Amino acid sequence: MEIIFFGTSSGIPTKSRNVSGLALKRKNAKSWYLVDCGEGTQQQILHTRLSLLKLQAILITHMHGDHCYGLPGLLASAAMAGRSRALTVIGPAAIKDFVTYSLNITNSRLSYEITFIAVENLKNDFELADFKLEVVPLSHRVPCFAYAFLEKYSPSQLDVDKLKAAGIKPGPIWGHLQKGLDTLYEGQILKAHDYQLAPKKRRKIIIAGDNDKPELLAECAKSAEALIHEATYSSDVAAKLGGAYQHSHAKSVAQFAARVGLQNLVLTHFSPRYSDKTSATPSIKTIELEAKSVYQGNLFLARDLDTYYLNHDGVLNCVPIYRHVK
Repeated sequence: MEIIFFGTSSGIPTKSRNVSGLALKRKNAKSWYLVDCGEGTQQQILHTRLSLLKLQAILITHMHGDHCYGLPGLLASAAMAGRSRALTVIGPAAIKDFVTYSLNITNSRLSYEITFIAVENLKNDFELADFKLEVVPLSHRVPCFAYAFLEKYSPSQLDVDKLKAAGIKPGPIWGHLQKGLDTLYEGQILKAHDYQLAPKKRRKIIIAGDNDKPELLAECAKSAEALIHEATYSSDVAAKLGGAYQHSHAKSVAQFAARVGLQNLVLTHFSPRYSDKTSATPSIKTIELEAKSVYQGNLFLARDLDTYYLNHDGVLNCVPIYRHVK
């Protein structure tokens, strides 16, 4: 599973961070899914190999502008790029009115159909092309949701040692067996199940919208390998602001991740007050140190255009797009 961040800033963009948006896809797949679409998301996509023609679905966590202002423009650009295949948009019921009105008053005509699905009415285990979708209501100033993506299946793996011991060399035969196809080889039928290892556990990633109560994700997180969650503030700033904004701080999210035993935690949606220059005060390092003080798992602070891979052992790895600012 592969994740690419298009924006990691809260509220407004900074010189180094755009507002919310990320891509999720199966590794090496051309089709992909977009979660949130803040202003400028389509510009960020241009720095990747992703195509709007291969976009399977868009999922919006909530109706705050830094999570959805970029959506009408992206949809119009997809039409101008020649998209003809229907597109699914999942989000709060109001997203349909927002998109329809924006396109109408700008005289924008799409070359494809949009199927709007109100997340409030969505039942768990809704099936996308590659994933089963689980929805968790969150706590924010407007209705907000987390989306958990569970692989529909875990790719089978071949027992390479057994194949080699039987003198079966790598080639098309291996490919047939991996697909579960019994295959004729040197006059005998090879049973696919005889040469396949037990399938690995299907992986699950939770992508949460804005939320000041991480514990709402406790049940969902029990079977997840990774959580992507906002950490808008450090705990001292959150205490000064009180609960009016209904955002999480780094320590509260990290404590939750430690308590439920999450192996991988990615923090994002940082207030622009936290500079990327670690010599500044406050800096993004403040967020990192606070989270590390209570969480000993695999911790990341997301950066725009960084790519993450969740391998079949449930370990998340990051490939940074550029060096961090010192």
